[in-house]
Amino acid sequence: FVFINKAANTPTNGVHPVLFYLIGVTAWSYFAECLTKTSTTFKDNAYIFGKVYFPRLILPLSIVVSSLIKFFIQFLLFFIVLITLLLLNKTQTNIQPTIVLIPFLIIIMAGLGLGGGMIITSLTTKYRDLALLIQFGVQLLMYGTLAIPLSSLKGIYHSIMLCNPMIPIIETFRNAFFNDTKMSLW
Repeated sequence: FVFINKAANTPTNGVHPVLFYLIGVTAWSYFAECLTKTSTTFKDNAYIFGKVYFPRLILPLSIVVSSLIKFFIQFLLFFIVLITLLLLNKTQTNIQPTIVLIPFLIIIMAGLGLGGGMIITSLTTKYRDLALLIQFGVQLLMYGTLAIPLSSLKGIYHSIMLCNPMIPIIETFRNAFFNDTKMSLW
């Protein structure tokens, strides 16, 4: 993304590009992993469901919870990069009160990934190739979500971007550490 930023000259609202994209990629990768891994749960574990009865929601929930470990490692990496750039005077941070929303944002991301994955996994039991399409779509949507800050878009493009439920979450993550955007409920 940093290379895309340099080539396309996209704004990062004064935030160091590495930090700007790293916080977005960290949040997006957790959501994407939850969504893509839960989207094939029923197809991948059909042999287990046929032998033993247990609640079907346990396997997707285990994916969402186990993905938290990877998320926290990536979040720790973000903090290490942030502290390093602060010590080198390459960036500045302005921690906002919205930082207390981060646990709620993680729960929302988990819910979005789990809910979307459950809808898709029920469809992939009949349409098996849908999982490949979802992986491609999630990858494509990542570039649209992370490349340009929402505050730099106007008009119809702004409205289109707000259809993506991850945009407000990633913008809130960025706002919590850098105050790079004006927070708005609409």
